[in-house]
Amino acid sequence: MNGYYLKGLIRYLEGFLKNLTPFLNWAGELKDYTTLKADVTAGITVALVLVPQSMAYAQLANLPIYYGLYASFLPVIIASLFGSSRQLATGPVAVVSLLTASGLGTLGIDSEAEYIAYAVSLALLVGLFQLAIGFVRLGILIAFLSHPVVIGFTTAAAIVIITSQLDKIFGVQVATAAHHYETVWMTIIAGLQSPHYLTLGMTALALLIMIVLKLKAPKAPGILIAVVITTLISWYFDLLDQGLKVVGNIPQGLPSFTAPTIDLAMIPQLLGIAVTIALIGFMEAISVAKAMAASTRQNIDADQELIGQGLSNITSSFFHGYAVSGSFSRSAVNMQAGAITGFSSIVTGLGVALTLLFLTPLLYHLPQATLAAVIVLAVFSLVRIKAFKYAWRVKKHDGLIAIITFLLTLFYAPHLENGILIGVLMSLGLFIYRTMSPHISILSRDQDGALVDAAKHILPQCRKIAIIRFEGSLFFANTNYFENRVLERVASMPDLKFIIIDAVAINEIDATGEEMLHKLARTLVDNGIQFLFVRTQGEVMETFIRTGFASKEWLDCFFATRQEALRYAWEKMQEMGSSACPEKSCSRPNFSSCLLRSPQEKSSSFLSTVYGQNLLKKIP
Repeated sequence: MNGYYLKGLIRYLEGFLKNLTPFLNWAGELKDYTTLKADVTAGITVALVLVPQSMAYAQLANLPIYYGLYASFLPVIIASLFGSSRQLATGPVAVVSLLTASGLGTLGIDSEAEYIAYAVSLALLVGLFQLAIGFVRLGILIAFLSHPVVIGFTTAAAIVIITSQLDKIFGVQVATAAHHYETVWMTIIAGLQSPHYLTLGMTALALLIMIVLKLKAPKAPGILIAVVITTLISWYFDLLDQGLKVVGNIPQGLPSFTAPTIDLAMIPQLLGIAVTIALIGFMEAISVAKAMAASTRQNIDADQELIGQGLSNITSSFFHGYAVSGSFSRSAVNMQAGAITGFSSIVTGLGVALTLLFLTPLLYHLPQATLAAVIVLAVFSLVRIKAFKYAWRVKKHDGLIAIITFLLTLFYAPHLENGILIGVLMSLGLFIYRTMSPHISILSRDQDGALVDAAKHILPQCRKIAIIRFEGSLFFANTNYFENRVLERVASMPDLKFIIIDAVAINEIDATGEEMLHKLARTLVDNGIQFLFVRTQGEVMETFIRTGFASKEWLDCFFATRQEALRYAWEKMQEMGSSACPEKSCSRPNFSSCLLRSPQEKSSSFLSTVYGQNLLKKIP
């Protein structure tokens, strides 16, 4: 026994060490000069995009812009070392920056220093939550964020992000209202009445440069070029004296190691924001990681990625950074630039470090309007109208959830978590509704002899035999629904002699469902109606055997195929002297011509073939 536990402990330690050293899977590949060169090139390319983007996103988070650079140094490196994706580019992203600003903006924080402290503490809570669920392998929690909810939320968040930059685009200042849409309206009025034309022109120039380069020279670092040109113009013409707002002084040097100061009284208020950022941020990271893995044929471990993202956020909090996540745009740049291993992100982080050490004085005259333009262009792709249409075509309920989540997120902004919370609750409610009332088909024969949904194909139905297919697992929440539908069928068919349940879609059954079936079968038999089962799944059949439902008394009620059940029903009706059904819904003249064409329907009808002799020996 001691040896058994020792082996288990060794396996656990091996898994634990694997979680802490995923970088060993690719570190050896750097001995190849071609791989090393590709990663260095890709890392430098991403750094050229990350430096201006990180400053813009820090501005979006209402933080001094150099906090974006701090969050782009060590957190980027840590995520690449401990994540499972080789090409995922981690760092400040738009949605997480917005969630940071909106979440902290509702806490009534007075000073900038206090706001920064809370932002750093928030990154720590985000990291701890991601790390915890990663180590206990609960990455499945992300499933609660359904695709329609994510579509609605990210599109609304993109609009909130774009409109939040209007004051920097117009060069105006307005008071912040209780609702974001009120602030936007006041900003638009102020911008139209008294815009700062120099700021407006600088925004337009930056957007023009980035858009033209993206269209004409997509490989060129458009963001960096726009930053350089607008900064030079601002410096050369001394536009600061003409009212143009610039980023100003940026501390030179690397961030120091400092433990974040956590106000324990504020943890309950920060925790909800942290969980929202952790889940939304990870959803963005894992989505892009999986998309890239599909083309590179790599294996993505969601739990390992959670560990990598969690450690990255914890590191950010200890080095004056704020919450980070995987970036769609920079990951695409990383991959297009030829990144092969996670070393490319290490190069990116070192590039940011060089910027902090030597280049920050050059950024003094960088216009804030340019950073606003960077944000607008970066998040514009998150406005996905086609995704709403697609969700609506797939399932109108899903499309409706996406639309409602979108509208509520806009309405509740800056309390963005309210919109996504309601969206998640609606998704769960819809899921529960679907499982409580799954589709039930009454089957009948079409002209080709196949058994299909009679209502859908407008086919006649037999008065003596009903074939019912239940589309879902049978458990406590839907047993009453199933029983009521069967009894409704019985009440509407006075000549009914047999009910055949096609159980092919019943993958699971609980105690409530089994008890209901047992009682229902007994009730129907007592009233002259026989209850038959066909295509019962092995796990469900095992349950029936354990409970005695599939005892020798009931064993004749289980069949491998629908054809065998129909044959049995007809033979029994002949023994009772019953006349044939006038409809052709389950006609018997030539069974060989009525057989369904699927291989499953042509399989042997013997239960021993389907369930195996060992299982059948357990029948009492």
